[in-house]
Amino acid sequence: MGKKKNSGRHGAEAGKSKGRRRSAKPAEGAAPAAAKPRGRGVAARLLRRKRPEPESGAAVEARALARFVRLSPQKARLVVDLIRGRMVGEALDLLRFTSKRPARDIEKVLRSAIANVEQKSETVDIDRLYVKYAVVNEGPRGKRVRPAPFGRAHTYQRRTSHIEIAVAERRPSQAAGPPPAAAAARGTP
Repeated sequence: MGKKKNSGRHGAEAGKSKGRRRSAKPAEGAAPAAAKPRGRGVAARLLRRKRPEPESGAAVEARALARFVRLSPQKARLVVDLIRGRMVGEALDLLRFTSKRPARDIEKVLRSAIANVEQKSETVDIDRLYVKYAVVNEGPRGKRVRPAPFGRAHTYQRRTSHIEIAVAERRPSQAAGPPPAAAAARGTP
């Protein structure tokens, strides 16, 4: 007698069905399910990333991106938060006199974004540029091992950052203060 093939079920449940099988086709009239980003793939990261909102009008805008910078993203975000929304001249001064290590690399990216705007349009007024969009995303982490007492080893991570800065020309109608809705909420004219 030959051996019976093992189907993965044992004993009494071997002959039983697990219930009604579902078809792969959706029911008629049902809306197709939206595709969600799964896992930690590139597509999922790109969908999670914040993008600048497109503005109406023909304002000149350019961006610069520095990838794989050997900085902790958490520490770099502290400096980027200082310059977001500020005029470019003020942001450069602030970065020059900030006593944090990421300030030097962020200043390089900001200067690159300004140069990109100049390259894009010859009529741009540098004095009217402002930091429209500034983010620090996390890059890949390098895993390292260092020796520990009693022959053991401790692991640590060398973090990297992707710094992205976009600058745009502020039109004369855009005031440097808070938006009109915020001013109305405070009761000021």
